[in-house]
Amino acid sequence: MSANSIRGPVCISWKQDMEGALYHLANCILLMGFTGGSGVYGCFFLFGFLGTGYLCCVLWGWFNACGLDIVLWSFLLVVACVLQLAHLVYRLREDTFPEEFRLLYKTLCLPLQVPLHTYKEIVHCCEEQVFTLATEQTYAVEGETPINRLSLLLSGRVRVSQDGQFLHYIFPYQFMDSPEWESLQPSEEGVFQVTLTAETSCSYISWPRKSLHLLLTKERYISCLFSALLGYDISEKLYTLNEKLFAKFGLRFDIRLPSLYHILGPTAPDAVTESEKDDEEVHEPTMSPPQAMPTSVQQTTPASPPPAATSPPVPPFRARMSRPDSGILEKDDFPSYFPQFGFGKVAAGRIP
Repeated sequence: MSANSIRGPVCISWKQDMEGALYHLANCILLMGFTGGSGVYGCFFLFGFLGTGYLCCVLWGWFNACGLDIVLWSFLLVVACVLQLAHLVYRLREDTFPEEFRLLYKTLCLPLQVPLHTYKEIVHCCEEQVFTLATEQTYAVEGETPINRLSLLLSGRVRVSQDGQFLHYIFPYQFMDSPEWESLQPSEEGVFQVTLTAETSCSYISWPRKSLHLLLTKERYISCLFSALLGYDISEKLYTLNEKLFAKFGLRFDIRLPSLYHILGPTAPDAVTESEKDDEEVHEPTMSPPQAMPTSVQQTTPASPPPAATSPPVPPFRARMSRPDSGILEKDDFPSYFPQFGFGKVAAGRIP
């Protein structure tokens, strides 16, 4: 056998005429289609141009090449591109959220790289409902409204008060009742100890307490996500309240949780006794006040009886001038809303 028969037929001569304009247009469009990027919109670009290019191939095979196989294969490729485009449209419609939920995902969840399917479960739990509050409309009334939901403010500003005294504001993308949520176990019931009033027109979303607890129990990732968001939200409220909290001598008190536990926790008996002894120490009017000495070496001298009724008694003088602690700061120096906010329970039972 000859070498030519083994190699098969070869092109003896090239065609002198170029293919029609449809053939070249089809290849140009296919080339543009393969330059598309990734992502949803990149897929739209890719399959849109590929479908158009293969359609041009169908027309070229029908009018110029007159080849049934060219027409059939190009037509099948056109159908495949159209099906891909339909699937992309379906996915986009399925993943489309209302404007409020889209902004919520971009502001709160996207920085934490929360997957979109996880965000869908969170939104589905609140039934994709957005509630509104008119100006001066109350969201909760202290001592009356039950704690049966967890809400997140989307727009507006809410004023928090207790017994008519202003505490702090709640701003967009902050939880409205995170302290109440953390203060109760899933099986417990309670009522608000503060009043929440809309200072402007507000919108918010709300998760029912039972439904959200079921979701957190089932999905560990969502449970960790809410724990982080609620913990950050409560810490922000604590530092906001710190701006209104002052010690007995006009010093701003540090409200960080270990210090809060030191203040709100039970005071040691010896510290109480020593503080009461210091209150009872009275010195002679003619004597100069003693210098402050270390507690470990200072000796308490018996106090002299007060002078006669003709001269007013001298106020007691404290020998120790240390930082304010639980013996110096009195109960009346702190607002009463810490226990009601659930901070007392946190300080007493959840912090080592």
